Amino acid sequence: MPASAPPSFAQAHAALLEGRLSAEALAAAFLERIDGENTPLNAFVHLDDRAVQAQARALDARLVAGEKPLLAGLMLGVKDVICTTDFETTCASRILEGFRSPFDATAVARLRAAGAVVLGKLNCDEFAMGSSNEHSVYGPTRHPTHPDRVPGGSSGASAAAVAAGLCHAALGTDTGGSIRQPASFCGVVGLKPTYGRVSRWGLVAFASSFDVMGPFARTVEEAARVYGAMAGHDAQDGTSLDAAVQDPIEALEGGVEGLRVGLPDEYFADGLDAHVRAVVMETAERLEKAGATVHRVSLPHTRYGIAAYYVLTNAEASSNLARFDGVRYGRRAALGPKATIADLYEQTRTEGFGDEVKRRIMLGTYVLSSGYYDAYFERAQRVRRLVQQDFRRAFEQVDVLLTPAAPTPAFKLGEKADDPLAMYLGDAYTVTANLAGLPGLVVPAGQHPDAGLPVGVQLLGAPLAEATLLRAGRAVEGFGGAS
Repeated sequence: MPASAPPSFAQAHAALLEGRLSAEALAAAFLERIDGENTPLNAFVHLDDRAVQAQARALDARLVAGEKPLLAGLMLGVKDVICTTDFETTCASRILEGFRSPFDATAVARLRAAGAVVLGKLNCDEFAMGSSNEHSVYGPTRHPTHPDRVPGGSSGASAAAVAAGLCHAALGTDTGGSIRQPASFCGVVGLKPTYGRVSRWGLVAFASSFDVMGPFARTVEEAARVYGAMAGHDAQDGTSLDAAVQDPIEALEGGVEGLRVGLPDEYFADGLDAHVRAVVMETAERLEKAGATVHRVSLPHTRYGIAAYYVLTNAEASSNLARFDGVRYGRRAALGPKATIADLYEQTRTEGFGDEVKRRIMLGTYVLSSGYYDAYFERAQRVRRLVQQDFRRAFEQVDVLLTPAAPTPAFKLGEKADDPLAMYLGDAYTVTANLAGLPGLVVPAGQHPDAGLPVGVQLLGAPLAEATLLRAGRAVEGFGGAS
């Protein structure tokens, strides 16, 4: 029999502060639910009951001492590309099998300090390279309500675990949509902060100038609370922004009266599912009725976004993944006494990396190679600047952009496995925000007639405009979902 649903975060938090519940009992309830529900879902891949209970007992001691941590009672899942001391960090790859980090990522450390308990590590596409959570050494994660479908990727298990009630919230990463697309597919809230707003210290790099860490949650308010605890400057991260973080909870109460909402023409072109389009347009109408104004805007270089994104991210991946060589940590190929260091590198990487990772390393190495750098990498950087300029001009006219998060609802397992290009094109509505370093929020907004699959809408904002996005997202959430 499936384990009954544990209390929500709000319920658990209140009960803990009032002494009606212990963190140890709460953690035990979630571990029981994971034990009963995780196997078919395949969301959690690294679990350790003793480590969880140790965290819970430490939280109970803090509560007894009179502390009232802001996130006391938050049961948290962490994507397997984010370092933790008490669980393995393998990036869903053979090449890091058995690796345990000597430190917590800054975001994890801040959330623990705020009272969160880490339940374990969550499955993902290997090294966060994928849009379906099918490229994992642990096997695919399944959609939480439609097991023949994907949950999205690369943070698909983070979205699925929250949707299935295996944790209150989860951390994911977003390099080109890997928080926002799974949030839309699974019917949960997903926030991609501004690049540099959340420390990348302890995040295993895929593409360093794109990678962002952010939360999944059941509600906008819960996502805001997690974001507020993890955001802020970190001296250990050279890309961390030294700028004050507006209280995201205070921002939720503003409403949308006078908010200028933009609909980018380029996000409603051929290839967009008709019902997904209808959900976005109905959301725009409801925002207008709530006091916002809706405007058409243009982002003319959107059509070049996918090409520029995959040139640049694969180039950065080629460089970043060179460190996995069988020498310092992780997998080391077994070779004979006459093997050279080059043999060790080649065999370790051949055995350790999956097909999708190898594909991206080879593409990235190609575009960085002599004779091709100017034609590909440098040209893609120019396109990146043009995309940034498009957004800058748009945000002179509007406060937020409202768009689809994905062209379709969740697709079937294996449907795109043999067609990488089709998989890549599915990121058309998300990659441009990463090219520009912008924040994005996805909120559930409706259901698709195809099996009642969830459909989310995406809100994009100017740099550091997370508070505005959360305020608009709270309004969308209040509509109760489009028809």
